[in-house]
Amino acid sequence: MERDKNIVILGTGGTIAGVAEQAGASVGYRAAQLGVAQLLQAVPDLERVAAASLQAEQLAQLDSKDMDHATWHALALRCAELLARDDVSGIVITHGTDTLEETAWFLQCVLRPTKPVVLTCAMRPATAISADGPGNLRDAVACAADTQAAGRGVLAVVAGRVFSARQVRKVHPYRVDAFDGSGAGPLGWVEEGRLRWATGGLPVVAASSTAIALPPADHWPLVELLHSHAGCNSAVALAVVQAWHAEGVRAVVVVGTGNGTVHQALGPALDWAQAQDMALRITTRCEEGQVVQAEGAQDGRVSSLPAVKARISLMLELMGWPHALD
Repeated sequence: MERDKNIVILGTGGTIAGVAEQAGASVGYRAAQLGVAQLLQAVPDLERVAAASLQAEQLAQLDSKDMDHATWHALALRCAELLARDDVSGIVITHGTDTLEETAWFLQCVLRPTKPVVLTCAMRPATAISADGPGNLRDAVACAADTQAAGRGVLAVVAGRVFSARQVRKVHPYRVDAFDGSGAGPLGWVEEGRLRWATGGLPVVAASSTAIALPPADHWPLVELLHSHAGCNSAVALAVVQAWHAEGVRAVVVVGTGNGTVHQALGPALDWAQAQDMALRITTRCEEGQVVQAEGAQDGRVSSLPAVKARISLMLELMGWPHALD
């Protein structure tokens, strides 16, 4: 164990810290009940797996369905502080499953860390029979401790698989292997505390782990999602967009059908939004792939990201953030 090296584990709540009133139950539980120090106690060999000292901090305690910008702000600032320290070799974040992919992408955009930042979670509460949280936490620590994880940016480790922040997504509401890589295979696998990286998977060279200067969360621009679907109502869509504008919404991400197609009934609402200088992005509701434009087409409104990640990138772009990614 390298006593001068530390892996810091930041707790934010979620199912991994959940407790059910009925012993052994996997549903009907309350998320975010146990502290991160209690989660570490369930994995007695963590320091051996890490080959470094462990530090635990409770940064937040919430169900990730209720994740907010203020928590993202605090999390990003704390991660930046820790990454700038010579004695910190990596960070693990325990998180709820519902918005893990959004938090991972936000942190990737604002941190682009050279040291490992690894999110993990659980689909079953800590009190469930065969709870998956302890194993996921062990695997995440192993990933953060692996030298080949450096330079790959923000990662997510779930059910023995390692995903990048860009590719990770939740695809199932219940099973323990609820995440996949958006049509691509994982970057690697954790097997008995050891990382096996995908053949040919080169590290993603990241930019920086220095201090960041994010404005307070209540100054972040508001960006909303508008879904295109069969039977869209033009009057309703226009009323919604106008109401958003009145509340200070600065931009809209349109969740299109197919290859970024949008129902004709949304036309008046989108035309009105653009006339009010609201920014627009168009993506697809399809789970795999991304919008493909015709040769020579350069529609700056099209995003290659899933809708929830496109919203984050557009929000950061409106903030003038230099590392907003698409």
